Formats: sequence, structure tokens, C-alpha cells
Amino acid sequence: MTRHRTGLAVATLALATLLAPSSAVAAPPSPQPTTAPPAGPRALADPLVIAHRGASGYRPEHTLAAYELAVQQGADVIEPDLVMTKDGVLVDRHEPEISGTTDVADHPELADRRTTKQVDGRPVTGWFVEDLTLAELRTLRAVERLPELRPESASYDGRFTVPTLAEVLDLRARLSREAGRTIGVIPEIKHSTYLHDAGLDPEAALVREVTRAGLNRPTAPLWTQSFEWTNLVDLREDHRYRARLVFLASNSGGPYDLAAAGTPRTYTEMLRPHSLRELARTVDAIGPDKRRVIPWEADGSLGTPTSLVADAHAAGLAVTPYTFRAENVFLPADLRVGDDPAAHGRMVDEVEAYLRTGVDGVFCDQPDLCLEARDRLAVAAG
Repeated sequence: MTRHRTGLAVATLALATLLAPSSAVAAPPSPQPTTAPPAGPRALADPLVIAHRGASGYRPEHTLAAYELAVQQGADVIEPDLVMTKDGVLVDRHEPEISGTTDVADHPELADRRTTKQVDGRPVTGWFVEDLTLAELRTLRAVERLPELRPESASYDGRFTVPTLAEVLDLRARLSREAGRTIGVIPEIKHSTYLHDAGLDPEAALVREVTRAGLNRPTAPLWTQSFEWTNLVDLREDHRYRARLVFLASNSGGPYDLAAAGTPRTYTEMLRPHSLRELARTVDAIGPDKRRVIPWEADGSLGTPTSLVADAHAAGLAVTPYTFRAENVFLPADLRVGDDPAAHGRMVDEVEAYLRTGVDGVFCDQPDLCLEARDRLAVAAG
């Protein structure tokens, strides 16, 4: 790793505490954040409907149009994913490699940029944002990532550009004014270790943009999330970042930054009750794969809730699981309707089951359906 900041040492020290067995001799505590811990995501709404990459079930993901539609549908928060251009600009794409979400393959002038790279230890072939300047990226247009499942969204291919983080933050402010309510934003820094190895610093760029937008404060309608741990510690400790932080956790594996540093840990280890208490020294919420909240049974049906929500709340952390999608292929077997993978199943029922566990928000590709579940539960509660 080329990272030279102190964050990795701080993160490693914190991990020594949070991963120690509860019966072991206590390790030195991790440093407390230099700013007062901000309030959790319930400061905006409870529970939140978070537009995952915008209303990405209806428009190509990570476009201004997808965010606008999400807010029109009633979403509380919009989610951009962040990677960086060659000239150091944070832009909104799910991954550094963009052949599946843009029309880059149709640009012969960029054909020589196609290459294979190691992303988090795995070979990936295609076109990478960090090999393009912002001006070059602006020549591309967004396309639907799942055209077979989402033909309506695919009909919008070629209409929208790739936005910068600055543009998304400005849009958030405009949509808040137009909607007459506060719209939140929850950017995710993608592959921080990979970007640092490429000579880029997404955390420093994020702090600049968030500060410019007047959102670098504990009560701002902004949360920053990552599947890595070191960069979250860096933000809190090195950058004196005051906005709220969310630690993401997939259903398997662990943070790549820790593995790359020779201190591998699994997400399962890091979400144990005593570990959650240590995570809460740095972050304000966790964003787990939804199957960590309610697992699927062996037959693919929705199972019984785990204790994760209660454990996280006991540690002072909010819980915002991902990702709720309406298409049958993404639903538990008992909530599918028919045999067509692209057909919409009973997503509203799925979301309602998760809301009943006490989660503080849900990441949704179809925000309108998550709002329907939230409204239905509110009516049932009287």
C-alpha cells in the first residue's frame, strides 16, 4: 500500500480491541474521535428510505435523473458511489471499471484505454475512470447495468452524463428546496485502497467537497460510508471529519484494506457485539447486507431475524441494510411472483419484514415500494 497516513496504525490499534475475545485481557482502547460523536441517522427520519444509486430500478443508476425521480417518489436520502478521474475529481460510478454502466466501448478514441487491472486482489478487464480525465469522462453517457431485468430503464440509455460529487451535492440542495423538505445524501467511497495505490486521495477530495457544500458538520443531512475500515478512521482522525460515518459489511469476506495490510478480519468478526461497541468509537451506523439482519433459509425463503439490530442499537449504532430490489431474482423464494426473473415480486412484504426488526433505514432500488412498506407499517401501528 502507498498510503502513508497514520490512519492504518490507528485502525489496527482499534481492531486489536474490537476483535479481542471478551474474556481476554483488554487491549489498549482505540483513540476517541477528536470531535463529539454525531447523532445517528434517525436525526433525519425514522426509518429512512434511501434511494440506492437513485431510483435505479427505473433509471440508469448514478445519474441526476435517477436521483430526481427518487425524490419525486418520496425518498429521504440519495446515494452516490464515488471513484476518481485521472485528474483527481470525485465522480459518481459504482466501480472504477465502467464498461457496464457507460457507453465507453462505443468510443473508438478510447479503445486503447481498455486494460486489465487488479481491483481488491481480483483481475478486472475494461475501462477505468482513473485512466480518464473528467473532460474525457464527460464524452460518455450512462447506460442501464441490468438491461435484461430493467428494459424500461434501458430505454433511457445514452441520455445522461456521469455526474461529479459536486453536482450531486448541489442537486441535493436544489431538490430539498423544490420538495420543501430536507433531502439527505450518503456517498460511498469505493475501493479506497485501490485508489490510493493509484496515487489518488478520495478522502481528502471528499472533505473538500463536503466542506464546500456546508455539510461537514455533525447535524448535516449527510453520511459517508465504506466497506473498508482504514479510510473511515482516517476521515475521523486525520481529516477531523465531523459528518456521520457508516461502516458497510457484505454477507461474506472482510475489508480489503485490512487484508492488504496483513491484518485480515472478517465482517462477521467485526459485527459481533463487543466489536460493535468499538466500532461506535469511530462510526455512527452500520450498513449490513440484508441477509445479516434476516437470513435466507436453505430453500431460499426468508428466515428468522438475527440479533444484529438489537446488538448494534445497544452499541449506539444505527442499522441501514442493503439492498431491496423488486425483481424476482433478488427476492427470497417465498416472496417471488411467477417464474420470470425480471417480474416484480412481493418486495413490499420483504421490506415490511425488515422494518419490523427495527432497522433505521433501507437501501432501495425502487424507493416508491419501500415507501409503500413504511406507510403500510405505520397504518398497522395505528
